[in-house]
Amino acid sequence: MFQRFRRTRLNRHLRALVRETHVTVDDFIYPLFVRRGENIKIEVASMPGVYQMSIDEAVKECAVLKDLGLYSIILFGIPDVKDSIGSDALCEHGIIASAVREIKKAHPDMFVVTDLCFCEYTDHGHCGIIDDERETVDNDATLEISGQQAIIHAKAGADMIAPSGMMDGIIETLRTYLDRAGFNDLPIMAYSTKFASGYYGPFRDVAESTPSFGDRSSYQMDPANRREAIAESISDEKQGADILMVKPALAYLDIVREIKDNTSLPMAVYNVSGEYAMLKFAGMNNLIDYERVVMETMTAFKRAGADIIISYHAKEVAQMLKNR
Repeated sequence: MFQRFRRTRLNRHLRALVRETHVTVDDFIYPLFVRRGENIKIEVASMPGVYQMSIDEAVKECAVLKDLGLYSIILFGIPDVKDSIGSDALCEHGIIASAVREIKKAHPDMFVVTDLCFCEYTDHGHCGIIDDERETVDNDATLEISGQQAIIHAKAGADMIAPSGMMDGIIETLRTYLDRAGFNDLPIMAYSTKFASGYYGPFRDVAESTPSFGDRSSYQMDPANRREAIAESISDEKQGADILMVKPALAYLDIVREIKDNTSLPMAVYNVSGEYAMLKFAGMNNLIDYERVVMETMTAFKRAGADIIISYHAKEVAQMLKNR
């Protein structure tokens, strides 16, 4: 006798009872982009609904997020002045450290993650100190200043640090620096498998971080490499990462699943700017049922194995879930 799968689909309440994958507001981290000034809220043309904000506006935004049930954010900084080593990121009065202090002061119940990198802070747009001879990032010199940046974030009150520069050995370096400074309990969410992707375009508009020469293929992963992707994440786990991540998400769900099957650590995905923009503009032009496709996409991330979703859709998803 053949199995009648439709028996459990005919009634909507039974469909809900047997549903395997669930999306909740607690799954999300919402990105915020902060800059100097006051009363600044500039919408990014390539990412409708996403803004560059002054710190005071970011503090207000946190209140809006909490009303939606969103209590986790990840901060990206846009400094006034950029130089060859990203000095703003190495200063306790830099944009990220200042933003963390103000947000935690106003909203101590917010969970504040800091993106740790140098691409937004350098005048060349790369993720660390440049090796001029080879015209790429000097891995080990960048590790040293990354450790310094981590301590600044920790002292400012960050609840978790997320290093996105893809330097070899970054997790072990940060864990060593943080532990020596007494921040043994501060977790690290590794950008453990981050691809050199074309999906990042709109992010570089909002973060003002487009490289002035070359690209990031020498330190971000080749999108074609599956085995290397798994090895990168397992390496970060061994170095002491608390959470692993795959970035981008949508085109790499096979990688999410394989890493999930090879680790016991929580898995995050970064639903990146290009993925967001595609759905946003398709929805604005009535090409798709926007809310349905957004929720279908979030469900796909969870079904593939993601425990955490970093997404520019997070506010919209929270409202959709609230409306239900």
